[in-house]
Amino acid sequence: MRSDIEMRPELFRAVCKDKAGIFRAMAHESRLILLCQLAQGEKSVSELELLLDMHQPNLSQQLKVLGIEGVVTARREGTRIFYSLADRDILALVETIYELWREHAES
Repeated sequence: MRSDIEMRPELFRAVCKDKAGIFRAMAHESRLILLCQLAQGEKSVSELELLLDMHQPNLSQQLKVLGIEGVVTARREGTRIFYSLADRDILALVETIYELWREHAES
């Protein structure tokens, strides 16, 4: 934890309460793998199906959970839906998780 920042407990508690849903949404193996793919850039549902070897109903269910908690955003282009990480904070979390666990996988 950064020592140069003094956090007021009540403000920190409010932020944690607001952001806890992000961690609940990420607390699933398939969703974590999905987020690592989206950290590399926007992907369509069909691209994600191929990359993750997931069937569309399961993939859609996982994307729905992530969308409800504000972890991913979707945009429609004709009949295709594209997903991306919702913001830079989510990207930073996913990149940090990926780096930490990649190091464990390599050792």
